Amino acid sequence: MIRTDWTLEEARAIHALPLPDLIHRAQSLHRAHFDPNVVEQASLLSIKTGGCPEDCGYCSQSAHHDTGVKAGKLMDVQDVLASARRAKAAGAQRFCMGAAWRSPKDRDLDALCAMIRGVRDLGMETCMTLGMLTPAQVTRLREAGLDFYNHNIDTSPAHYGRIASTRTMQDRLDTLDHVRRGGIRLCCGGILGIGETEEDRIAMLVLLANLERHPESVPINLWQPIANTPVERMAQPVEPFSLVRAVALARILMPQSVVRLSAGRTGMSDTLQALCFLAGANSIFVGDVLLTTENPASWQDAELLARLGMRSDVAQRPAPEPA
Repeated sequence: MIRTDWTLEEARAIHALPLPDLIHRAQSLHRAHFDPNVVEQASLLSIKTGGCPEDCGYCSQSAHHDTGVKAGKLMDVQDVLASARRAKAAGAQRFCMGAAWRSPKDRDLDALCAMIRGVRDLGMETCMTLGMLTPAQVTRLREAGLDFYNHNIDTSPAHYGRIASTRTMQDRLDTLDHVRRGGIRLCCGGILGIGETEEDRIAMLVLLANLERHPESVPINLWQPIANTPVERMAQPVEPFSLVRAVALARILMPQSVVRLSAGRTGMSDTLQALCFLAGANSIFVGDVLLTTENPASWQDAELLARLGMRSDVAQRPAPEPA
């Protein structure tokens, strides 16, 4: 049964299970809804880098932080499509496009819609992350054929005010509501390692699991240290088993969602990634760069999946019901 009425107490109890029991429960649900040997591969391109007016304390692209990332203009449509073709040749099934904006200008919508149509014509799923959207902008993107919109909540409501002040958690939830009501599927998750507590991680996942409908994709990011950001002063390394527990809890609370190991995989061993797959993760980003941070090389991911006997496919297709 898919639930949207989880309590913090229930989630805490699940999170605290002995690790073998937690993974068994998560893997059982994973197998009920997905092929456990399939990992979706997505590619992420920064189509407009740097200069963002938001002050998110973890982000290298904020204009408030001196991180060395220079503000750029929106990429040309044909350059974006050339990147999409390379991503498809490297095995990606979904192409995600991110712009460092508080929200897009209406004058940018024509180019954005052309990117969406061009990527779809390549036979790939499309995803964008552009900041906050109005209902009218959601309509334009949906009419162009956008499959997914990414807008992470980042952390728990209690911790959010410590990492950003230029927008609120409610601003983020309003955009999620606009996207959902506009008929676009949601990609929404959070970041571990930005000074949050274990309770914050649990509360973040409960918030997502209690949305009117679960996000179709739930990215779990590990923050990678970025000099001269406010989070650098409060960040703590995430203990490996804490990551596994977060992935397992996401799978249990949102059993039909694709759970993606996103940023931070360069700091994960192959063993840790394999444990996360056992705990219910079934998607990764491929390509050497994620926006402005490093990512494992495509050959490393292909080698790891081969060693595990797993394969790449479109993971959001649920496994057939048992006969």
